[in-house]
Amino acid sequence: MSNIWVPKQMFFTRGVGKHRNNLQSFEEALREARIAEYNLVKVSSIYPPACKIVDRRVGLKKLNPGQIVYCVMAEARTNEPNRLVCAGIGLALPAKPNQHGYIAEHHGYGMTNKRTSDFVEDMAASMLASTVGVAFDPDADYDERREIYKMSGEIVHTRSFVQTAEGDKNGLWTTVLAAAILVLESE
Repeated sequence: MSNIWVPKQMFFTRGVGKHRNNLQSFEEALREARIAEYNLVKVSSIYPPACKIVDRRVGLKKLNPGQIVYCVMAEARTNEPNRLVCAGIGLALPAKPNQHGYIAEHHGYGMTNKRTSDFVEDMAASMLASTVGVAFDPDADYDERREIYKMSGEIVHTRSFVQTAEGDKNGLWTTVLAAAILVLESE
């Protein structure tokens, strides 16, 4: 059985774009994130077993313009001056490398970088915890749950990758995006 569809590497990227047209502000954010030249396909939130996180430069070298590229992406847009927009990706890795992890995405308004970071990291960790059987109170504070996750020994690492921005003061469309790019390699 071929594993060509199971990504071997993943990298994170983010960007902000501003333009008078909504779609072009998204394009500008893609350009800043260095992923505008690919055909992006959004996928759900599973981190493949044994997948390696690489630097963006390393991952980009394996991609070609026009290529279909799978990603988990969060993006938000506004044309309201000073409105805070956020996009974030959270990751939770299991202790056992043969198990899959979780990637969580969130986009919204009014959340700071720190709040968005904690939120997406918590979502990813909670999804993984429920999969590997870690008992926790979903209504407990994230800091309290984080300690339970760490003490369980089932979740080895969590992280987040977030982009926030305030809407342009002159009403230009402002787009933020954060993405986990999954790199497929031919055999």
